[in-house]
Amino acid sequence: MRATVRTGGRTRWTVTMAVVGLAAAALGQTAPDTVTADQTSTVVPDARQSGGEPDGIVQVANLVYAGTKSSRCFADHFLVKAAKETEISTSRRFHAVKLSGEQIYEFPLLIMTGEGDFRLSDRERESLRRYVERGGFLLASAGCSSAEWDRAFRREMAVVFPGHPLSPIEMDHPIFHTVYDIAELGSKHSTAQPLVGVSLGGRLGVVYSPDGLNDTGHTEGCCCCGGNELRNAVEINVNILAYALTY
Repeated sequence: MRATVRTGGRTRWTVTMAVVGLAAAALGQTAPDTVTADQTSTVVPDARQSGGEPDGIVQVANLVYAGTKSSRCFADHFLVKAAKETEISTSRRFHAVKLSGEQIYEFPLLIMTGEGDFRLSDRERESLRRYVERGGFLLASAGCSSAEWDRAFRREMAVVFPGHPLSPIEMDHPIFHTVYDIAELGSKHSTAQPLVGVSLGGRLGVVYSPDGLNDTGHTEGCCCCGGNELRNAVEINVNILAYALTY
């Protein structure tokens, strides 16, 4: 059974009730039979599908930000795994989308990664703030554990979400238990740093890994370059996708 999840403002997407059941079970709750308008902020029209997929296919955006920076080295393999092992019907590839544009509201999950320093424009900052406030979800990851990118991302999040600092996400959070039960973060080299996130109104809207959730082993022409990428990135990313669709 499919249910349409609506959030305030402009965002709307479709998920399967099986995924809702997975998330509810992780919290010891009963999954609802339907998701009704009074459980959400505002009923809005269906967003058009980007990339030509049929309605009901979950699509994920790969951000172009800070002018021309792009999230090049982030594997879309977790979308394939989610489609095979859950009831989530996914597009098998990312769609490149500008952070400053209106198209971001057509996607429940945005991917943002990179290396080196960057600075968002005022328009990009406002666009990201509105997107998360309206129910969207940002998954961010430092490519090759880039210290410069890490500093830039933390600085930008402090500007975009003043009063809502990036905070460590405990391992009992639903994000680690929607599809897979993840007890620890496995890393390639030294001990993994915890994931951190921004929560608005009790809902997690941003997840960030300073080590890296890029899963470069499933990308072409990319490597971790000695960074401390997380070994269980695929399972974590599947969980994040399920959380983004059901909370």
